[in-house]
Amino acid sequence: MTSAPAPILRRALLYVPGSSKRMMERARGLDVDCVTFDLEDAVTATEKPTARHIIKDALNLPRPRGVREIGVRINAVGSGLALEDLGVVLQGKNLDTIVVPKVESAGDLTFVSNVLDHSNHPKRSSVKILGPSPCPSNTPKALLESARSIIDIRQISGSTPRLSGLIFAAEDFAKDLSITRTPSLTEFLLARQTIAMAARAYSIPSAIDLVCTSYRDVAVLERECLDGVGMGFNGKQVIHPSQVDVVQRLFLPGEEQVRVAVRVLVAEEVAQAEGRGSWGLDGRMVDRPVVEAARRIVGKMEAAGVDISGVWEAEKETKPE
Repeated sequence: MTSAPAPILRRALLYVPGSSKRMMERARGLDVDCVTFDLEDAVTATEKPTARHIIKDALNLPRPRGVREIGVRINAVGSGLALEDLGVVLQGKNLDTIVVPKVESAGDLTFVSNVLDHSNHPKRSSVKILGPSPCPSNTPKALLESARSIIDIRQISGSTPRLSGLIFAAEDFAKDLSITRTPSLTEFLLARQTIAMAARAYSIPSAIDLVCTSYRDVAVLERECLDGVGMGFNGKQVIHPSQVDVVQRLFLPGEEQVRVAVRVLVAEEVAQAEGRGSWGLDGRMVDRPVVEAARRIVGKMEAAGVDISGVWEAEKETKPE
């Protein structure tokens, strides 16, 4: 059975302080979709020059087996440090993506994109901004942290074809609006929905949700993950390795979703052979959008390396009604 092309997989985006060789080495041994070495919030002003070179050296090490994508969060363009950050980290050959914090306007991403265009990095044409790319290749992601960034999200989302993800930074957003984060997260509802919708509207592969700051509370983390999935996010920022497995499990389709998707795709093959454009299965109508959704589910499981051959075998006799 042919499925849709494998989607970009960024279920967990793990931040690692760029000034800590020990933490960076530990991250290399994890099974995680995206590791992002941090030059911004996790590094003090006096440590930043040293951290740049620590990160550069780490990017020149052999690619770790379990890490799908390696990124660097540079300092904000408005800080005056971004150009120096890029000048050093772009000397690292295994850089896949640039996370740009405190994006206030399209110009912030255009600046980073222009630097990438004029760099000597071997993969400069494919490096992405903010989010991960379909294949390793420096691509940018945009951290949206203020009221202005949400208001100007259309311009930001269309600023550069390199843009591969939108990330919601809840703590800075709360500070900007002088609001208090609560367990319900209802104060972030508009901003989060706007980001998830903008990612879809502008065909940006990743919408990555807020950090769970209660990193020792698994119940809170699980609740936040399911909330994010239900809102349309396909990944979550994490700040501790212990969060990775929970996040990556919950940002995959559940067993019943996979079973239903496989049934749809098996029956679709029969329906196509019979020349049927829409048909019934298990008491509901199936048409093109339902089939495409099923392909996305199966494609995500395949991209994550999850073996669902047993489901295909169990459902191989499924036929349209």
